[in-house]
Amino acid sequence: MIDLTINSKGLKHNIDRAHERNIILPTIEQQRDPSKIPEKILEGLTKVGMQDIDPLNLFRITWKNEQKDFGGLYHGPNYIVLPPELTGVKCRIICMLGRWFPIGAHKVGAAFGCLVPPLVTGQFDSAYHKGAWPSTGNYCRGGAFNSALLSCYSIAILPQGMSRERFEWLEGVASEVIATPGSESNVKAIYDKVAELKAQDDVWVFNQFQEMGNYMWHYNVTGNAIADAFEEIKGEKGRFAGMAFCSGSAGTMGSGDRLKELYPTAKLGVGESLQCPTILNNGYGDHRIEGIGDRHVPWIHNVKNTDMVIAIDDEDPVETLRLFNEPIGRAYLKECGVDPELVDLLGYFGISGIANTLCCIKMAKYYELDENDVVATVLTDSAAMYGSRIEELRARDGEYSHEKAAIDFHTHILGEKTDHLLELRYTDRKRIHNLKYFTWVEQQGKTVEELDALWYDQEGTWGEAAKAAAKVDDLINEFNEATGLLKKL
Repeated sequence: MIDLTINSKGLKHNIDRAHERNIILPTIEQQRDPSKIPEKILEGLTKVGMQDIDPLNLFRITWKNEQKDFGGLYHGPNYIVLPPELTGVKCRIICMLGRWFPIGAHKVGAAFGCLVPPLVTGQFDSAYHKGAWPSTGNYCRGGAFNSALLSCYSIAILPQGMSRERFEWLEGVASEVIATPGSESNVKAIYDKVAELKAQDDVWVFNQFQEMGNYMWHYNVTGNAIADAFEEIKGEKGRFAGMAFCSGSAGTMGSGDRLKELYPTAKLGVGESLQCPTILNNGYGDHRIEGIGDRHVPWIHNVKNTDMVIAIDDEDPVETLRLFNEPIGRAYLKECGVDPELVDLLGYFGISGIANTLCCIKMAKYYELDENDVVATVLTDSAAMYGSRIEELRARDGEYSHEKAAIDFHTHILGEKTDHLLELRYTDRKRIHNLKYFTWVEQQGKTVEELDALWYDQEGTWGEAAKAAAKVDDLINEFNEATGLLKKL
């Protein structure tokens, strides 16, 4: 669970460093509801760019940032709604926008959720420890960014097969970058590097796949932001039917636990690549949906509360990325009746965001959802991280054409079917949960008793992790009080 034991020595170092460098920490509640942020902080934000290495940007770790790259404050949650003309299904699909976070991806929030508990307890000593951030892409960027804001040393760990843009970005922010062999499918190589780093006494590993702070942040912040978006658009007959997310670290799946509390009939789907169907079929392989890890089931995935597994052929999001970003592709979508204003926003979709959306389409077709239904997902990042992938597709396939756009739209979006999908029975969920044993007990030092608690003690594990946000916020408030900075505002 989330350990909130105080280490007085480390806590004093962290408080002193924050005081010296004018660092004030936001609470989880303020990230959920920015209206609770102090007025003086708001005044400071009007003078800061969203991507600046400035501690004030900790207060921009929220779904509710104003859509401005410089000086923005807050409004309602950032999302777009996809209509039938684009998706081919009757229901509406809410896509939450990761673009309007610092770093342009919502993983900066997951990283904050993992970092802040050991920071405000002093277990992570910023004067001594180096923070290691194992990742399949954006999480290590979020960890490096937060570390830079907090003046902490960061080690970003990600597969060498990730997009060039990620490495270029990390060069200017992370203290150190380690590229592990393979692609996003090679999570084991990341774990091996983590094991090597753990042998160094001054390295603190923030493992997103097992840190309940990741789950805690998404449950409280992402889950409630999606609910806010639904309440804005539901109308008189709107029904919240469900949500689907590709697994990755499974942190975002935690938002589904919150949404199922608010909307008890909603279904929660987990997506993965058909080329590496670990959850669907105990399978393995390599794929091109950057940002989602596989060949394991993350510790923080509450499998018992998951209703469906959806596999996406990686050719679908990769080709759709090109459709969405080539001028000819966008022109074709407009010809097909897609709102031109929506077409102009398709740059908000990165590869994993497209995969998430395709999961929603498959879910909608399976459950025969209609115009009163709404499903939701997140666009983790945007096309800004994948320009090199589009260049690679041009080099492989040649210039884009009207005919290619038609094929891509009708094959990779409208042509989605309900194949490679499984609605989970109790025994299916237990099978998937049991896969955790081989990674987490045999390899990563967890106990069978801890594994069983995730299944049999839902309130004592997932419930306590969700409620830990209030306790963490109390410690954040005590931390800020000790630095004396809030009093000076």
